[in-house]
Amino acid sequence: MARNDDGTKPGKLLIFRLVSAGHVPTEEGRNASDEVPLLMHIRIGQADDKYPQTLNRFLKNRAPKYIFALGNLDLLRQETIALFCSVKCPGNLILKTYDLARQLRDAGTAVISGFHSPMEKECLSLLLRGEQPIIWCLAKRLAPTRLPKEYADALSKGRQLMLSPFGEKIKRADEDTARIRNELVAALADRVFVAHAASGGKTENFCRKVLGWGKPLLTFDDPSNTALINLGAQPLSSLEGIASEHKSIRDDTDQRDLSTPRHPAE
Repeated sequence: MARNDDGTKPGKLLIFRLVSAGHVPTEEGRNASDEVPLLMHIRIGQADDKYPQTLNRFLKNRAPKYIFALGNLDLLRQETIALFCSVKCPGNLILKTYDLARQLRDAGTAVISGFHSPMEKECLSLLLRGEQPIIWCLAKRLAPTRLPKEYADALSKGRQLMLSPFGEKIKRADEDTARIRNELVAALADRVFVAHAASGGKTENFCRKVLGWGKPLLTFDDPSNTALINLGAQPLSSLEGIASEHKSIRDDTDQRDLSTPRHPAE
């Protein structure tokens, strides 16, 4: 049978069975019980009016032909901050990142991230205990799966959106898909927060790209981030500052449209 460019069969919708932690063995090996309704994963092409045109604006010819979504697409209309915390991050900044996630949760700020590194996963767990919107971008396909209760609850309440730029063929995350995913996250976000970037490393190169787009890039005001701040990142000396900036970059947030760029042209 012929397949679409992304590897899916024509007209195919992937069904996600969302269950509580009782039916799904967790990392701790626990089991739970409740099931929640089935949700549909949809494919959005560049010609679709739901496709975020900010991807074309910043990624240009690297913008994905399709994105795959599960959850509340209206979350793409909200102002978001991207959260990045690499594995190689000083211990004091890891603690500050956790505190920052708590501040964002309490302020109701929409957060977008790959939630892939250990610290990012910790932040996701904390954010799921709040009420603010969460956009989770994967570095692999959105495949039929069973989700723990906390993820299912956030999806069913309309406060979580899962995205992927990859079709069925990409079953595992790797360095290349993570890079593509990170660019997707940054392109969708209004502000980008990076806890730490080692001088001369891949994260620093990623930050150069974000700064080249003209997007606000924030980081902790810490000696270990001197090189990043010298590049143009805004030093964050107070956690209250980032949460207090939770306002629309456009004049009228309520009328934000997915087809309207949220940032000025370069």
